[in-house]
Amino acid sequence: MPPTTVVLRADARPGAPALSLRPWRPEDVADLVEAFRDPVLRRWGSVPATDGPGVARWLEKQRADWEAGERFAFAVLEAGPVPEQGRLAGHIVLKDVTAGEPSAEVGYWTAAHARGRGVAPRALEALTHWAFDTFAEAGLNRLELLHQADNQASCRVAGKAGYAFARTLPAAPPAFPLDGHLHVRFVTGPSQDVTR
Repeated sequence: MPPTTVVLRADARPGAPALSLRPWRPEDVADLVEAFRDPVLRRWGSVPATDGPGVARWLEKQRADWEAGERFAFAVLEAGPVPEQGRLAGHIVLKDVTAGEPSAEVGYWTAAHARGRGVAPRALEALTHWAFDTFAEAGLNRLELLHQADNQASCRVAGKAGYAFARTLPAAPPAFPLDGHLHVRFVTGPSQDVTR
């Protein structure tokens, strides 16, 4: 199990600062409460809480899941003078990692103020490399990304990060009230063969 001190990086690009990805901390409550007010985020994802106590419980679950080796959630920060304390730009997670299982799932969201600056694809690329580097010996060789079929922004993010479209999945309410898209990336990088 990776330590909770892991910090991943994504380089700056023209018009967008570098990113730091680090495990969530209790002091992130206020930033998360603000991020979860965004109606776009509420439309595409399940917002776990809207107030400080609810967000604090969500953060505690992220910590417990990390320590249990079940789910590895990162705050995505736009790097500031102290990189691990920059402005919250999003969230990215690796989940369903099981020793001996070849696949796991990734998910993400971007804060309203940070959209359109390549945050999600850069964070996804950093998480993807980390996941394969960290869990390859446990058998991980495939990452899956799922989103609602009408979320074109997520389709673009998947493509930019080398996740090939695999197929359309039928709706599965309440988590997926509409059909979904499955995108896949293999440990060797973008793949044309996503039928495995």
